[in-house]
Amino acid sequence: MSANGYRDYFKVLGVERGADADAIKRAFRKLARQYHPDVNPGDKSAEARFKEVSEAYEVLSDPEKRRRYEQFGQYWNQMGGPASGGPGGYDVDFGRYGNFDDFINDLLGRFGGAAGMGGGFGGFGSGFPGGFAGRGAAPADLDAEATISLPLSDAFRGCERTLAVNEERVQVRIPAGVRSGSRLRLKGKGNLQPGTGRRGDLYLNLQVQPHPIWRLDGDHLRAELPLSLDELALGGEVVVATPDGEATVQVPPGMNVGRSLRLKGKGWPVKEGRGDLLLTPVLRMPETLSERERDLLGQLRQARSADPRAGWISSALL
Repeated sequence: MSANGYRDYFKVLGVERGADADAIKRAFRKLARQYHPDVNPGDKSAEARFKEVSEAYEVLSDPEKRRRYEQFGQYWNQMGGPASGGPGGYDVDFGRYGNFDDFINDLLGRFGGAAGMGGGFGGFGSGFPGGFAGRGAAPADLDAEATISLPLSDAFRGCERTLAVNEERVQVRIPAGVRSGSRLRLKGKGNLQPGTGRRGDLYLNLQVQPHPIWRLDGDHLRAELPLSLDELALGGEVVVATPDGEATVQVPPGMNVGRSLRLKGKGWPVKEGRGDLLLTPVLRMPETLSERERDLLGQLRQARSADPRAGWISSALL
């Protein structure tokens, strides 16, 4: 900061003067994570740096504030300065956030909706070319985003979640069949512009957690189906698990590992019905064999008529 209190906010964030909103946001995220007090406990210089980059982002992320800053440069403080009340006036209550990502998402959202908070211009407006938009100027973006992580079972059946949004508890109904990357919009639940009552929307980005058995494949659900040697060789009815409970399927004799059994309409919920359930057999050998089993397998070895590697060795030579 210079002696007259002027900060070059572009240098503070390490971006070019022509940087777009996305570049400014990326730079802020990187620096905020680097200098956050939780990462640097007791480091006053890091805390001061953190407040500085936060102040820079507050100004440069708002189109109206940035326009005034770029137009008047070192006279920015005389024109009302940042919404925080001028350099050095920015402060954050870190204790209200459960984790760092909550803090960053809230900070990005609040800064996006901070237009019109920078104090009026009094009688200065008519004294400079171009004029100014006074208090209550439309915000650059009052919308906010949050990420919700769901177990696969909740994504499959649908569920309800209660969120704390701007000190308000919001009940959210998540429909059945959502996937990672799905986005829900809560109209009128975003950031509030002080003094105007204007409020943006809240967008929820959904992430579905991996499941130890089921894997989503398009509209279908896939899983491995453990089978014994005799079940693979002889086939027959076996009891399997599905997302809806147990079911009985017919395994054809001599089924090769890698092929799949298809249960129609037992897969992922879609707009009209459900996809399919695909079960891929895998050979599950017991860790130990009884004497009877070893004897029978020995007889099978003696009686086997086909070589499972016939033609494989010669074809595999390079």
